[in-house]
Amino acid sequence: MLISESTLRSFTENIFAAMGCSAEHARLSADVLIKSDLRGIDSHGVARLQGYVRLWEKKRINTDPDLRIVHETATTATVDGDAGLGLVVAPFAMKVAIEKAEKYGSGWVSVRNSNHFGIAGYHAMKAVEKDMIGFAMTNASPLVSPTFSSERLLGTNPVCYAFPAGKYPPVIVDMATSAAANGKLEIAQRAGMQVPEGWIQNKEGEPTTDPHALKSGGALLPLGSDRDHGSHKGFGLSATVDILSAVLSGANYGPWVPPFVAFLDPPNDPVGTGIGHFVGAMRIDGFRPVAEFKQHMDNWIHRFKSSATIDPNQKVIIPGEPELEAEAARKLSGIPLVEAVVKDLNEIAGRFGVELLRS
Repeated sequence: MLISESTLRSFTENIFAAMGCSAEHARLSADVLIKSDLRGIDSHGVARLQGYVRLWEKKRINTDPDLRIVHETATTATVDGDAGLGLVVAPFAMKVAIEKAEKYGSGWVSVRNSNHFGIAGYHAMKAVEKDMIGFAMTNASPLVSPTFSSERLLGTNPVCYAFPAGKYPPVIVDMATSAAANGKLEIAQRAGMQVPEGWIQNKEGEPTTDPHALKSGGALLPLGSDRDHGSHKGFGLSATVDILSAVLSGANYGPWVPPFVAFLDPPNDPVGTGIGHFVGAMRIDGFRPVAEFKQHMDNWIHRFKSSATIDPNQKVIIPGEPELEAEAARKLSGIPLVEAVVKDLNEIAGRFGVELLRS
């Protein structure tokens, strides 16, 4: 089913408002999810709305949080999210980082006591709007096994780097540090499909293509899948995200991160509060004039786009390019939602007395 951006945006705002969010927070939360759907990252868009509702019903999300800075220097800060929606907490932290960068050249903010913050790209791209380089990362529910392990100790722990350009669109490197994001497993489950080899292992640590393997004790694999293909590098990247997001901020880390799914309770021996994020912004003119940087970014992009390729029908894809193309197309034609997601959303709508989704 194709749903227009405006219809889906209004629907999502109404659900967040019904949960008790202020008009500003409902609009912001919806914006983060809709941006994900527009950019073709269906695993982190409105398909996740059911998850936020269930966590709120479990009283694990505070829809009226007191967002505050609990530690601060000129260029750094730690924010306590008061168990708020990460969709609200992370933009607050990014605003603090940008304000510090505007004044001092760079700003770095760690976050504790938050929840799932949507796509990392949404937050990092806010810096690009100010001619800055943006950074955003978060730890997540422990679903990933480190190299050689059968235990689930890390999240998919996404990271994003965002770089402005001139005549070309910005370069947005937005990726999970696992072989695949958990949301892609959820999409495969809804579609009744298997997943590629190298994404997941069963509880014995053996490779599997069953997207339901997590439910029976399996685990996602780090970026690289196995040692021979560089999974130790994915493990290292994921560890970096976990440490910057949580060990630095005072959030839970590793296996203590509270699960996104509401049917699992958080660990009863927490080492911190909530989940953690880390965001940052750097002024380009702290290094060289912005116009020069953008000129050379355009040159960089042009050279890579004109690269000789193995298949003459396939060009080199610049990070962020597919998402930009998806956004342009979906703004015109609408956002595609699979039947299972529409069913979930309309079930939520019925409970909150919100008008049902229709194409």
